[in-house]
Amino acid sequence: MRNPSIHVASLLEGEEVYRGELGSLTRLTADNFPILTGLSIKRLILTPGAIREPHWHANATELTYCTAGKALVSVLDDGSNFSSFLVTAGELFHIDSGALHHIENIGDTNAEFVLAFRHERPEDFGLGAALGAMTDSVLGNTYDLPAADFAKIRRSTIPKIVVRRDGEPEVPSTAHFGDPHHFAIEAMSAPVDSPVGSARTAREQFWPALHDISMYSLRIREDGMREPHWHPVTAEMGYVHKGSARMTIMDPDGSLDTYTVNEGEVYFIPRAYPHHIEVLDSPQTHLLIFFDQPTPADIGYRASMSAYSRKVLAATFGIALDELPELPFTPVDPLIVTRNNPRTP
Repeated sequence: MRNPSIHVASLLEGEEVYRGELGSLTRLTADNFPILTGLSIKRLILTPGAIREPHWHANATELTYCTAGKALVSVLDDGSNFSSFLVTAGELFHIDSGALHHIENIGDTNAEFVLAFRHERPEDFGLGAALGAMTDSVLGNTYDLPAADFAKIRRSTIPKIVVRRDGEPEVPSTAHFGDPHHFAIEAMSAPVDSPVGSARTAREQFWPALHDISMYSLRIREDGMREPHWHPVTAEMGYVHKGSARMTIMDPDGSLDTYTVNEGEVYFIPRAYPHHIEVLDSPQTHLLIFFDQPTPADIGYRASMSAYSRKVLAATFGIALDELPELPFTPVDPLIVTRNNPRTP
């Protein structure tokens, strides 16, 4: 069943780019989730031995979270800088726009990834398809070989997307070292940690490779809540990895949209739109939240109230001064608060 909100869409039921015995690739872009601006998302599953073929994105950086399995990732950046590294569940990797890269399942179980892109309609080129664009003579000249050597390679300009590895994986020894493309977000100490939730943050402050995108791994218990807030210059795109949540978002015309997001669904909130998140029907919700800035910032309702005098607030809300609640002074927003009151039906 489709979510009735314009702010929510299912990534599990997104556009199928590939589906076969080697896995699947689905996506949500502005073509099938029109509210998206500056961000989009894909979900990739690779069976053991499957490879997301070497490819690059022409107009978007990529930030990918591994939700399951083990993979080898290789990256060829401009300037002939090449690196490879291992990625396991709970880890991220970042790819610059135009950089050639591949993802290879080297484990014994399926590998799963959630991929965010810094464009609402990312454009891809596959290495195999790019080779198919050139004639035998051009390729021969490129590699100092006879043109006939390339006649045996069946070529096409249509990418294969996912291919199968023959035999065991070849993992270079350098893949076990640290790499600037790689970030173990779940291994970090949570910058925001409370009894009712936590937030681990992949942003420029902790990961200098990020320059136009970032990500939060947000966990909220059923007795917690992400306080109402907005991001002044940052759009937000969230993927529900575990659990479910209820959200309310306010549009500039004053209309409200309250909706539920479940596992495998994606929500999008435009820049500066106020919203909140509370857990529904699960002990804890885990959200992978992507932002279109390297260092996302927010303004919360708690700090907002502390910024003004009680007289200004009473006038704003149209009540007598003695009717205004005794609001706690909050110089820094807590991000996650305790849900002490019963949930509103």
